[in-house]
Amino acid sequence: MSKVPVRHAKPERKGPTRIALALGGGGARGLAHILVIEALDELGLRPDIIAGTSMGAIVGAAYAAGMSGHDIRHHVATTMRDRADVMARVLRARVGTMRDMFRQGLNNPMLVDAEVLLDLFWPEIVPDRFEDLRIPFVAVATDFFGRKEAVFKDGLLAPAVAASMAIPGLLKPVHAMGLTLVDGGCVNPLPYDHLPRSMFSIACDVSGGLLEGGRGIPGALEATIGAVNIMQTAILAQKLKVHQPDLLVCPQLNGIRALDFFKTKEILKASEPIKDEIKRGLGARLEQA
Repeated sequence: MSKVPVRHAKPERKGPTRIALALGGGGARGLAHILVIEALDELGLRPDIIAGTSMGAIVGAAYAAGMSGHDIRHHVATTMRDRADVMARVLRARVGTMRDMFRQGLNNPMLVDAEVLLDLFWPEIVPDRFEDLRIPFVAVATDFFGRKEAVFKDGLLAPAVAASMAIPGLLKPVHAMGLTLVDGGCVNPLPYDHLPRSMFSIACDVSGGLLEGGRGIPGALEATIGAVNIMQTAILAQKLKVHQPDLLVCPQLNGIRALDFFKTKEILKASEPIKDEIKRGLGARLEQA
């Protein structure tokens, strides 16, 4: 009996690929998100929706406003060029003075107002409202008293993003939309679960990685930020057991701390390999479309 030739079915064509992007929190490490955007720019692609937490919300909102990866890279490089100017801006955003520490019952006099800080560093192109962004955008923060996630998709943009980045102990909680809000990384460090599952989801995690010289006792600020990063890594590990994005990239940022904003060049150089990861992952998807 002659054998019937086996015909391998071609992958089902799925039509034009719609892309959804999630950018996670991690302080200065979140500058790696710029490489994700540059990869999409080089492919001539734009996401249909963006979700961001903390630093991911800052970069994501700028991208949603119409900035390219090159634009964001240039803005960061220009802004961080002068250390004295950067520190002067941070001091302008302080909530109080040393005198206030004694007046207000040992409050932190170095606490920074997240909304003021954002206003001092954010590109002017970013609009006031979600509705005026070019790409739909979701910002994730934490409802402090409600002990749950707070998700923002419309209304005023700056308070939502400021709340998303309000790291406890470093930035003052934001009171907006009738809620007291802190860093979204406390509940959802990488919000890919807010992306439609019908789209090809790309997520960039910058919360992990080891710190060099891991010995001794960290200072109070380093311990606070480090504990938040450890918590974010643990939360994400549990999320990934339930549902994973279609493409997850994790830039190798060992030795980079959350407040290493003056290491922009090192962060971007170390993150360069994720551009090829994204291009390969999307290339395979586009071949099936």
